Amino acid sequence: MPAKLSVNLNAIAMLRNRRDLPWPSVTGLGRIALEAGASGLTVHPRPDQRHIRFSDLAPIRALIDAEFPGAEFNMEGFPEEGFMRLVEEHRPEQVTLVPDDPAQSTSDHGWDFRRSHDLLATIVGRLKRLGLRVSLFADGEPDREALKIARDVGADRIELYTGPYGGCHDDPAEAARIVALLGETADIAFDLGLDVNAGHDLTVANLPALVARIPRLAEVSIGHGLTADALEYGMAETVRRFCRACGQDL
Repeated sequence: MPAKLSVNLNAIAMLRNRRDLPWPSVTGLGRIALEAGASGLTVHPRPDQRHIRFSDLAPIRALIDAEFPGAEFNMEGFPEEGFMRLVEEHRPEQVTLVPDDPAQSTSDHGWDFRRSHDLLATIVGRLKRLGLRVSLFADGEPDREALKIARDVGADRIELYTGPYGGCHDDPAEAARIVALLGETADIAFDLGLDVNAGHDLTVANLPALVARIPRLAEVSIGHGLTADALEYGMAETVRRFCRACGQDL
């Protein structure tokens, strides 16, 4: 089955936040994305609300529940207590835990599973008791022992951090090397019983090689590149282009 596309709404929210005005509409563009074939919407509500605002979460939840009941809401963030309260209030289908410092501009590394074992065990257990799927942000270097910890603390999936892959857009040899490493990491995860997502700096150009190497890839979460393309092609056509790049037959 082709990878599903979850559209990250953060860049849209950041553009809106440049003015004290309600446009571009986060829910309006989310609706267009879902109508065009996206399987879900992703947000990363940071404590300073510099892009997604806490007040966006209920309308996004309501949009999915009322109009797209087959779609999924994915909330990602560092598991501090404020984020956990938001998760408990809005009940996303999936929670993606990232090891970000609140001051970071964007996620740029996966969990150190060895050092974070106890924290993750506690947090993942709390989320699983709510009946939520849990994905843990993971670096692309194959490390079986680290991924075994991800499984043992109760995660359902990992999300491969693909920033280095996106960063070598002008170096085909390096891109091929990184795809091979990402594929090895995914193979280990599958062998351990984990499903695999991917996200960060993925584009229409680099997705096909990734999904060819990881045909069991469950989901990609894409924001920056997709939003940039939407300025050129429009949101609906951009979503269709990304879905096709994932291998979907639209």
